[in-house]
Amino acid sequence: MTEKPLTGPFPFSAIVGQDEMKLAMILTAIDPGIGGVLVFGDRGTGKSTAVRGLAALLPPIRAVAGCPVNSAAEADVPDWAHVHDHSVVEKPTPVIDLPLGATEDRVVGALDIEKALSHGEKAFEPGLLARANRGYLYIDEVNLLEDHLVDLLLDVAQSGQNVVEREGLSIRHPARFVLVGSGNPEEGELRPQLLDRFGLSVEVQSPRDIDVRVDVIRRRDAYDRDQSAFLADWHDDDMALRARIVTARAALARVDAEDAILRDCAELCVALGSDGLRGELTLLRAARALAAFEDAPSVTRAHLRSVAPSALRHRLRRDPLDEAGSTTRVTRTVEEVLA
Repeated sequence: MTEKPLTGPFPFSAIVGQDEMKLAMILTAIDPGIGGVLVFGDRGTGKSTAVRGLAALLPPIRAVAGCPVNSAAEADVPDWAHVHDHSVVEKPTPVIDLPLGATEDRVVGALDIEKALSHGEKAFEPGLLARANRGYLYIDEVNLLEDHLVDLLLDVAQSGQNVVEREGLSIRHPARFVLVGSGNPEEGELRPQLLDRFGLSVEVQSPRDIDVRVDVIRRRDAYDRDQSAFLADWHDDDMALRARIVTARAALARVDAEDAILRDCAELCVALGSDGLRGELTLLRAARALAAFEDAPSVTRAHLRSVAPSALRHRLRRDPLDEAGSTTRVTRTVEEVLA
């Protein structure tokens, strides 16, 4: 009997370079509570490839068959879902694309008011947020998305609940997902209050090194010519990364952070002038996830140094007297505070 050829997205482990972007996505896979990832940079730098590749290597989720919100158990299935088969099946971690032209009803779901009033039942058409529950919601060109939709998405991402209310009727369902937004800064910027709501922010650039570019071309060409063989070649690397992520998830709660580390977080954010406390909290969560990924028993200054740029660069106030970029300002402050 002939084996079925392997199919799937480009392997996460095979992505050349873009280490900061890959690490940010790994950290949010270990601890989704870190928040979403904002990726700004050139087109064609592997942003969507990384999201799909990471989701593909993660362990499948167990969900009730046919449940529109990927409920893990029969008791969690919403009453409006009308699911008849309550068997639990394994399915890949969902990755849902949110197109720029999507209406609010398509994103959050639509209530059928007429049917609800005439038949007395909750008639609800789930939206993209329902499908993304327990997975990833990916928005390309997030800086071009309408502000009210971005506000809505970030509120849902933080609360983990999607609430739809129309004409006195209310529907709610779980909507826990990692929000990944990408865009080109030349086409517009996100408002500062929205930037602050993303957990991590990374900057990606097209590689300038010829050998690196050749390696990118070689791997992509090999994937396009024989997808099955390429996936087989990188399967062990992806599975090893999966095992590290699963182990880190289990270890996360045991990773300690001493008061000295908390003070470092606070001093960094004060020195950078970031508003509120979201910067400290995100910095600590990201550093703890990195420590778990590296099988360390506690958070160290080295972990803070590694994640500080992605956790803080998008939270800085504009300084007209400082022409250095945000990454340079964070790196400089880290060296001063954690000397």
